[in-house]
Amino acid sequence: MKIAFVGKGGSGKTTLSSLFVAHLAAAGKPVLAIDADINQHLAVALGATEEQALAWPTLGDNMPLIKEYLRGDNPRIPSADAMIKTTPPGRGSRLVRPFEDNPIFDACFRPLGGVRLGVTGQFDEDDLGVACYHSKVGAAELLLNHLVDGADEYVVMDMTAGADAFASGLFTRFDVTFLVCEPTLRSVGVYRQYADHARDFGVHLVAVGNKVTDSDDVDFLTEQLGSALLGWMTTSGHVRAAERGTIRPIGELEPRNLATLTAMRSQVDATPRDWARYQRQGVEFHLRNARAWGNGRAGTDLADQVDPEFVLDPAAMAG
Repeated sequence: MKIAFVGKGGSGKTTLSSLFVAHLAAAGKPVLAIDADINQHLAVALGATEEQALAWPTLGDNMPLIKEYLRGDNPRIPSADAMIKTTPPGRGSRLVRPFEDNPIFDACFRPLGGVRLGVTGQFDEDDLGVACYHSKVGAAELLLNHLVDGADEYVVMDMTAGADAFASGLFTRFDVTFLVCEPTLRSVGVYRQYADHARDFGVHLVAVGNKVTDSDDVDFLTEQLGSALLGWMTTSGHVRAAERGTIRPIGELEPRNLATLTAMRSQVDATPRDWARYQRQGVEFHLRNARAWGNGRAGTDLADQVDPEFVLDPAAMAG
């Protein structure tokens, strides 16, 4: 299953995604985690030091490698330079499993806290005025377009805040999208904006409350979000200790909060994957990006990269 965490900046999105990742890992589940937030804090939230996090290899810095490897011998893609972040796989493309060994994972991912972690990279001074953060997130999007995750495998992405995910088709790459929502009108507004944008694309959007302190907060979230609210996380001493640098076992999280993580995992496990729709939406947003900017940059019609007879699924991997 592919899972995204989104929400208003400061809502606790990274904290909740790290808790969910730790919850899965403690249950012995294989987890591939990707930090795609402009504020790269997931590694530290999972137990890395600041120095380790800063030294982590990045997907954004390895985009040429990622393109060249995934291109394989797909005859529709003459060179890696012709690929953009939305390029869909086709016959001849290299498809990857989340826990295999390959040049991309060797270069970009490292083990941490029982999971395999990759980061898109910081937005630094060299990027100011000449690039947008989506140039880094694009590496993760391209990887997801070629990633075949199997039964009982979890791919978890900590996304950019707010509605930034809608700058490409990345928001359609997930089976479940958890929107972290504080008990405030601003945070609820972000949920409604996200839900409105995602409505026509079959996005499975689930709200999870965070920073809940009392029954008034619960009543507010319930009134505002209705059936979309799966559960909530209360103010946590466990989380506060982690923010001070003391990483405790996830089993020591407050029982109320552990119950919410369990409900989230149940929601994920009950969600089916529609591989045909996954491929169709990937193609749709590739064509949109091609028309909007890709064709002009590449000097060719990138619609030719679409293999109309190909569907990304485990059968394609076997082939």
